Amino acid sequence: MSGPQRGQQRSGSEASCKKREDYLEWPEYFMAVAFLSAQRSKDPSSQVGACIVNSENKIVGIGYNGMPNGCSDDVLPWTRTGANRLDTKYPYVCHAELNAIMNKNSADVKGCSMYVALFPCNECAKLIIQAGIKEVIFMSDKYHDTTEMTAARRMFDLAGIIYREFKPKCNKIIIDFDSINSRPSQKLL
Repeated sequence: MSGPQRGQQRSGSEASCKKREDYLEWPEYFMAVAFLSAQRSKDPSSQVGACIVNSENKIVGIGYNGMPNGCSDDVLPWTRTGANRLDTKYPYVCHAELNAIMNKNSADVKGCSMYVALFPCNECAKLIIQAGIKEVIFMSDKYHDTTEMTAARRMFDLAGIIYREFKPKCNKIIIDFDSINSRPSQKLL
């Protein structure tokens, strides 16, 4: 018989080889993917990302806020204020939630959860409801008292959409591209 049996102690180097305990749990991973995708946004004032996940913890859609396909982000405005609303970004920018739904890699997103940096506006809430997403997990609700967010919560409540604030287990996740080149210390026997 080779190797230890169930319940037996492992000896030597086998006993010291245990799984990492500091791995990302699913919720942290999905919110991190939303935040990482936000880094693709060219918006100088707001970078928002969204990640749609199915019941098997598989990512089925990712998006970030940006100008519509085919519309040059060098021509359309990125400003937040202007004498004319058409001179601001607001009539043009597609929100992260819309892009995540449009970028889905499955037939639909019914029953899925969406991780998003900001609580969705009323327009995105309509899309989320129509797409059949069942849960929205958001990091920030800094625009809570605006008419748009109040309308979004009202529609979510009426449609039975669960929404909740994300409570991270850590405040920072560091991506170190150099770490792949380092070798774990090994003891030679």
